[in-house]
Amino acid sequence: MEWKIKLPKLKFNLKNMKKDNYIIILLVGVLLIVIALPVSDNKDKEEKAGVESLTNNEEETQVLTYVDEQEKRLGEILSQVQGVGDVKVMITLKSSKELIVEKDTPTTSQTSLEEDAEGGKRNTTDKTTTEATVYEQDNNGDSSPYVVKELEPEIEGIIVIAKGGDDPVVAKNISEAVLALFHVEAHKIKVMKMN
Repeated sequence: MEWKIKLPKLKFNLKNMKKDNYIIILLVGVLLIVIALPVSDNKDKEEKAGVESLTNNEEETQVLTYVDEQEKRLGEILSQVQGVGDVKVMITLKSSKELIVEKDTPTTSQTSLEEDAEGGKRNTTDKTTTEATVYEQDNNGDSSPYVVKELEPEIEGIIVIAKGGDDPVVAKNISEAVLALFHVEAHKIKVMKMN
């Protein structure tokens, strides 16, 4: 019964409201909407940031695995060369792995010839080019960019430390082998003697 008593007191008449009251109610409504919107956006951003950090961690792991594999393979092959002996190899990278994705670039062209009353002519050509990434879907329905080519990380420099690294002939053979295997300039290869 208390509700029945209080309810008539809460009633208000829209016709008797003043302009200031309308503005206050409108501002309160807008404020509530503004407060509610960023909450959902923040959740989306946090989820995307989590996915991006996982992707970055996976990428770093792949790069480290690539470097470790190349160092191991180079060390194994160089240790087979006469006079080299035990070998340690260090490879530094200039860039990480790069993926080249397929792009769809449709171009439309429209030419119009206009003549005015005095006999003048004007030729107008409108050319529009748009670019969009091509996506492919996997079995789960997830879509990802269609990768056309994968470029391996670019190597910055290579250091080879070998037991026979003080012999000029051995050092030359090591440098030539590294030049043959990797696209690295000669001055970015350093051969040193191991302790």
